[in-house]
Formats: sequence, structure tokens, C-alpha cells
Amino acid sequence: MEFRIARADLNEAVSWAARALPARTPVPVLGGLSLTAGAGQLAVSGFDFETASRVETDAETVTEGRVLVLGRRLLDICRVLPEGPVSCVLEGSRFTVEAGGARFGLSTLPYEEYPALPEAPPVYGGVDAAAFATAVGQVAVAAGRDDTLPVLTGIQLRLDGGEMVLSASDRYRYAVRRLEWKPEAGAAGAAVEALLPARRLLEVARSLARCGTVSIGLDPAEGAGGGMVGFEGGRTRTVLRRLEGRLPGYGSLFELAGAAVAEVECGALTEAVRRVAVVAEASSPVRLEFSGEDGSVMVRAGFGDDVAAQRLPAVLRGAGEVAVAFNPAYLVDALNSFEGPALRLELLGSGQRVLLGDSGHQHLLMSVKQLV
Repeated sequence: MEFRIARADLNEAVSWAARALPARTPVPVLGGLSLTAGAGQLAVSGFDFETASRVETDAETVTEGRVLVLGRRLLDICRVLPEGPVSCVLEGSRFTVEAGGARFGLSTLPYEEYPALPEAPPVYGGVDAAAFATAVGQVAVAAGRDDTLPVLTGIQLRLDGGEMVLSASDRYRYAVRRLEWKPEAGAAGAAVEALLPARRLLEVARSLARCGTVSIGLDPAEGAGGGMVGFEGGRTRTVLRRLEGRLPGYGSLFELAGAAVAEVECGALTEAVRRVAVVAEASSPVRLEFSGEDGSVMVRAGFGDDVAAQRLPAVLRGAGEVAVAFNPAYLVDALNSFEGPALRLELLGSGQRVLLGDSGHQHLLMSVKQLV
């Protein structure tokens, strides 16, 4: 096996495929990246049983072949290679990478022990890559981080006709984002759902953001927790294994009958929350006090002599005044997930649900009960 490739192309391909490498694994070969040199191209793949990534890039192939090498070691080498063309050669059990007078040798892993990558499921439809990356980022902030509750670490993908709905919740907040997508002919039947690991899906969506269109592959016959979901853009492909189960429904949670409605400039509120939160202890809330009479919201934090406050213009309808308080980190996460200039808040009062929203994006937060 021997090939020559541009440094930037090799670095990009290895970096992409390395996203599928496990942080730690008792199976040594899963720490490897598969490199396959064919006619005019190099394919780099990684797999950890939950995620499989494959990327193809142009290369000048002298001798076709394949090799399995330590992925993170190869990634470190690619990052420090001098600019210019890179020559790679497999000689026996030694893989050599050379560029600009620098030469690196890598021992190889047994390819026969490497598991076969899963087949990509059939394409079910496509979505604008940039819009998809934005939407996944908006809901991912609400996904849980506790691996003992794997369902809550996922993003639920729902495909229904020409609408895609992404949702995530860690029990304390719930984010939902809707966007358009284009199903393949014959794929507009019953709604299809899949729960996918939030962290992995976020990585995939961000890395495909400039691809124009992301093709999504799945088998609608596979139930919850079964099968894989594929994402392909350009010459890159990633397949994610579904998580078992589904998120609890959010329909009744988002129905806030009798709620007061406030409108405020989102960027200004975000900056005010960050500003006043510097005096708050880790467990101290940030308080928002809306006044319809004054047409303002007072943002407060801290207790005793260590306090901070800032007043902003706001519109309140449906009540004379409403006060709510939030975990500052949760509130900043929610505010940062919105892109539009104006933000709408539906308010039931202290210790109750608050729904933040704009066109196509909603984020539910629980306010804390005690206001001091």
C-alpha cells in the first residue's frame, strides 16, 4: 500500500473519522482508523459500535491496499506535519508517514479483528445543512449529561411529511425546534421517530454544516431503539445507532393556559443576565421582574450587600406584574439558543413553567419557587 496526498486533505479526513473513536475501550482495534487506498482516492473510517464515520478524499494511489493504525496517534501526527505533499507507505507491519523532511513510523493493528462497518440505511430525505446544524445546536443545550439516564441524553428526531421536529429534555428544561425538510418520494407516510445521542448528533451536524444538503437515511420499519440512522453530505458519511426508548411528550407541558405574555429584546436580556449573575452564588437564581405599568423588566441577582440589577424595556400583557427566577446557567443556555432579535415569554408565575419562544423554536424552563 502506497499513496500520496495533500496535507490538508489528509488532516481533514483523519479529523472527521476520528470523531467516531471511543475515548476509552477494552477492545484495542476500536481505537484504530481504517485507511483504504483505491483508484484516485483514500477512504478513512472509524467505528465504536455506536458511531461509524467514513470520509473519502482525493489521493494519488501508487499501490492499493488498506491498513489499520492507532487513530489518535495518526491524528496527532497529521496536526504537526509540515505543509506540502504527504507520502504514506505500508511496509510489512510498519506504516510510514513522511512530509517536508519529517518522517513518522506507526505500528499497525490486526485488520482481521476490526469489525465490519454497518451498512448505511436507505436515504429517507434531505435537509438544508446549515439550518439542520443550527436546529440541532438549539435543542442540544437541553439534553441531559447523566449517562445513567440514557434516554435523556438524546435528541429525538421526528419526521412527519415535510416537517422535521427536534426535541431534547433533561427533566428541568425542554427544547423543541421545527424546520422544513424534503422527504424522498414514497417516504411521506406515517411519522417516523428516532432517538439519537445528542453529543454525537451535534458533532455530525456541525461538521456537515457547509455541505449544502444533508441526506438522512433510516429504515422506518425499525422500531425505537433499533437500527441506525445515517447522515451524509459531500463525500462524508456518519451512521449513528439509535438509543432505546423515547422522550416524554411535551404537548401538555407547552400549554400554558392563562399565562401572561412578555416580549423583550433577546440579546439585551442575555447580556443583562450574564452581567448581574457575576454576584450570584452557584445555587443562587437570577430574578426577572416584569412590570406592565413601567413597560420594563428588572434583572436581579445576589443577596444582602452583594447584589446587582439592570432594568430593560419590556412589554407585558395579561398581568400587571410577574416575577420569576431561574438557575442562571439554564437561563443563559436557553437565551443563547435563540437567534431572532425579539423573544416571547409565556409566564405563569413563581415556581411554575415558563415558555420561551420565537418562530419554530420553543424552550421550556422551570422557575424556582423562592424569590428573595
